[in-house]
Amino acid sequence: MIGISPRQLEVFVAIATAGSVRAAAGQLHLTQPAASMALAELERVLGAPLFDRTQRRLHLNAHGRHLLPLAQELLERMRELGRHAGDAAALLTGELRVGASNTVGNYLVGDLLGGFITAHPQVALKLHVDNTAAIVAGVLDYSLDVGCIEGPATHPDLELLRWRDDTLCVCAPTSHPLAKRRRLRPEDFAGARWILREGGSATRDQAERALAALPAGETVLELDQSEAIKQAVIAGLGLALLPAVAVTHAQAAGRLAVLRTPFLSLKRQLSLALHRRKYRSVLLRAFLESVRSAKA
Repeated sequence: MIGISPRQLEVFVAIATAGSVRAAAGQLHLTQPAASMALAELERVLGAPLFDRTQRRLHLNAHGRHLLPLAQELLERMRELGRHAGDAAALLTGELRVGASNTVGNYLVGDLLGGFITAHPQVALKLHVDNTAAIVAGVLDYSLDVGCIEGPATHPDLELLRWRDDTLCVCAPTSHPLAKRRRLRPEDFAGARWILREGGSATRDQAERALAALPAGETVLELDQSEAIKQAVIAGLGLALLPAVAVTHAQAAGRLAVLRTPFLSLKRQLSLALHRRKYRSVLLRAFLESVRSAKA
C-alpha cells in the first residue's frame, strides 16, 4: 500500500464501474484532469496499466480485473474503520448498488427493498432494473453489489442465495377460444400464437422450456417488458407466459384470462446473486439479512 492513496483507489473503482474518466470524475466531484492524474499515478506505482484504452472507453484488463475486488474491499474496510473510530452504533451510511431482474424490479421492488430502506434511511441505494443476463453480468463485473434474479444462473464466480418462489402462468385474451374451455390438454395449443420476452430474459428461458412440452406454435412478437406483453395479450395479439404477480390485477378486472395448465412446469426460484470474491461489507450483510428475513 506504500504510495497508494484512498483517493487513487476511489478513482480506479469509479472508472472501472462507470467505464470512463469523465463519468468517474463526475461521480467523485473531481475535475477530469485530476481523475486522470490519480489513475496514472496508481498505474505508475503498481508498474502496470489497469485498463485497455479503446477510443473514449476504458476496459479493465486482466490486471485491473484482479485488482478491482481488492480495491473495493480496502475502501469498504476503511469506511468501516471510520465508523468504529467514531460511533460504532451509528446508523449505516454509504452507497449500495442493487440489480433486479424485470419481474422483481417492476412488481416486487417493495418486498425486496422496503424493509432495508425503512431500517437504514441514510444509505444511498441505487437500483438498476434489467433482464437476468444483464444483472448477472453486472454482479460478475462488480458494477453491482448484489442482484436479485429469476431462474437459474451458472458461473463459477457466482453465488446464489434463495429468496422466494415465483410462478409463471399462461395468459390469453378473454375472447380467445382456449379461455372458454374448462379443461385444457397440451394438444389444444397446436398452432397457438405466442408473445415472448427477449433473449437473455429468465422468463424467456422458462417459456421456451414450457413450450417444448406443447405442440408447435408461432412466435408473433418478442418484447422486452412483461407489462408490454400483458398489454399485447389484452389487445388480442396472442398467448403469453407471464409472472403471476404481473397479471393479478388484470385478471381480477376481467381484462385477460389465466389458463389452467397443470401439465406445464411453471414454478421457479428468485435468488440473490453475489460475486464469490466480493467483500461482504457491513452494509451488504445488512441488506442480505433484511431481504432474507422479509416475509414472502
